[in-house]
Amino acid sequence: MTEAILTIIPENLTETAGNRLIRRYFYERSPRTRMFLAQLPFTLTMILAAALVVFLQPSLFASGELVASLVMSVGLLAVAGTVQWEKMPRGSFLLIPYLDFVAVALFREGTNALLNSAGMIALFPVFWLCASGLAPKTAIVSSTLASLLIVWIPEFNAPGPVSVEQLVRPLLIPFMMLAFAIAMVVLTTSMDRQRDALVAQDSLRRKDLVDSRQRERLLETIVDTVGVGVVVVDADGNDRLMNSTQEAIHALGVPPDISDPQESELLIFGVDRVPLPAYARPVRRAIDGESFTNYQIWIGAGEQARALSTTARTIVSDDGTSDGAVIAFHDVTDMVEALAAKDDFVANVSHEFRTPLTAIQSYVALALESPGLAPAEVINYLTIADRNAVRLNGLVTDLLATTTMSIDRAPACVDKLIADSLGTAAPAAAANGVAVESECQQPLMAMIDAGRIGQVLDNLVSNAVKYSPDGGTLTVRACADGTDLHCQVSDTGLGMSPADQAGLFQKFFRAGQARERGIPGIGLGLMISKTIIENHGGTLTVSSEQGQGTTMSFVIPGCVVSSELVSTGTGNSQP
Repeated sequence: MTEAILTIIPENLTETAGNRLIRRYFYERSPRTRMFLAQLPFTLTMILAAALVVFLQPSLFASGELVASLVMSVGLLAVAGTVQWEKMPRGSFLLIPYLDFVAVALFREGTNALLNSAGMIALFPVFWLCASGLAPKTAIVSSTLASLLIVWIPEFNAPGPVSVEQLVRPLLIPFMMLAFAIAMVVLTTSMDRQRDALVAQDSLRRKDLVDSRQRERLLETIVDTVGVGVVVVDADGNDRLMNSTQEAIHALGVPPDISDPQESELLIFGVDRVPLPAYARPVRRAIDGESFTNYQIWIGAGEQARALSTTARTIVSDDGTSDGAVIAFHDVTDMVEALAAKDDFVANVSHEFRTPLTAIQSYVALALESPGLAPAEVINYLTIADRNAVRLNGLVTDLLATTTMSIDRAPACVDKLIADSLGTAAPAAAANGVAVESECQQPLMAMIDAGRIGQVLDNLVSNAVKYSPDGGTLTVRACADGTDLHCQVSDTGLGMSPADQAGLFQKFFRAGQARERGIPGIGLGLMISKTIIENHGGTLTVSSEQGQGTTMSFVIPGCVVSSELVSTGTGNSQP
């Protein structure tokens, strides 16, 4: 019964089944309950000894000492179970075992040597004192002296003088108590040291566990922060770590009909979009001990497919064998698409430049190689060459407009700009069988950059004609809403998919059907048009449905002016 009676055994100590039982029914109880349970064995032993006296010589109960010892032991049990020991001074509970010695002395005196072993009951208070951990030397001395008094008091109370033999004869019990007290102090001290060592070790383990969990959380946070998919596998290919980016990438490769696919079942393809065999897939190669960098694959199908650059390194164990691998997946879809767009751009620009250059070279060569040509024929050849040179200049202007652009506002007649754009597109519209309609408010004057807005109208009308190769109707509408200019260019042609609409205003973007049908263009017109409208403070939007046609709309706020405020001829500004 150490001072720990008033505390709870630390839960982190390693426990046997017996320790858990003691903890549950003793150390986890309230202080009063624990003190009651600690005193209970002594009281029960006293009662059992009293029962033996009743059986052997009941007349001894006429002795006041015997009755007093029983009353005292029961009273001490009651005190142990009622006092609020947690509020008492430290070590105050040791008063009970010291009083237990008095009860034992009274009991032994009352039994009149009927029970020679009654003095052994003193083992209970000796155990309590020596196991308390408080003043161990005092506990040994006081326990020995108390035991000595218990066996000597009857000798001094006996009639006649006390001989040395009478004093020596009962010394066996005090010697036993001394040996028991010393053993208990040594054992308790050793146990306390072991307990302190265990507590210290457990404290270190807890600190190490906290540090380990903190490092784990830090690692997880770092791994989840990087924009690269990371997966760690063991030597058998089982996932040990996968960050959130990789979870999203992995989900792209899961077939719709398989909830938990194997590596060989994932939708993984090579750079040529052909399914990769199991042995050529990044994780399998890494498990097989390969280390590689920038191994490119595609994962997923359809519009959700992503291009990935993979890197793998083997985890080498202490004995030099493979203990798994770390594989990183870097999404390079944008780069791959940019490279493809660059290739398309180079091819398209080369094609667009080659045609007018060939025409210029051909007609200039005809003019140079045919000295007898009539002036009219020379003028015709040079006119054709000039027209193609203008076309080339327009292409160069479009390219330059992607980096530099200025807006010079002046009063302009919007309906005249629309009429000019429709007139320019008329031959191409007739070639494609496209009917042209105009629904414009007249007159419609606005403070705009006529040249730039004319360029926008040319782009929108030209696109409407090009994307209606099978005929249809092209309609241009323009009107004023207060001082806001509203304009729409609608066609009933090919239309666009949602994916094409999402990239419509990106530089060098070409719709899928344009590439498939070989429709000319370098993918700059709409991007330039959007920039022009936005520099006017307006917005350019698209509404399209595949197979039903497309409507391009722009709004320029606060630009419409009354024609009466514009001087004669000013409204005829042309691009």
